[in-house]
Amino acid sequence: MSAPRYTRLRPASATAAKAKRANRSRDTRPELLLRRRLWAMGLRYRLHMQDLPGRPDLVFPRAKLAVFVDGDFWHGRDWPERKARLATGHNAAYWQAKIEYNMVRDDASTAQLSAKGWKVLRIWEGDIRSDPDGVVRLVADSLRGTP
Repeated sequence: MSAPRYTRLRPASATAAKAKRANRSRDTRPELLLRRRLWAMGLRYRLHMQDLPGRPDLVFPRAKLAVFVDGDFWHGRDWPERKARLATGHNAAYWQAKIEYNMVRDDASTAQLSAKGWKVLRIWEGDIRSDPDGVVRLVADSLRGTP
């Protein structure tokens, strides 16, 4: 499966194009919030290690723990409902294919890391926003070996 291309498609509006350009792949607000809280607890990590599949957002090398902060939209949270909403929008086929591709890629990188003996946590950005303390506890418990 190859990544869908936006070639020859048009944004729904100038505002939509501007919003798309503003999306970040790293150092997002939820990621920074999680990083600050983990750092305050004394938990040290590496960022975006390029030599690991999927380039995890946070890596705890000694514990072999990889943490991904997945955007709710881009990684398909509540996918059936989101897919139905996307079907009524602009460039629907592209957006559905793009998110489905991201989900397949996420599954592949998780499987590759697991096969190499890594524990993988995939955390939704919405969960960090709504319960940052709970997410920090989840990461800390994973580091201690208690899921």
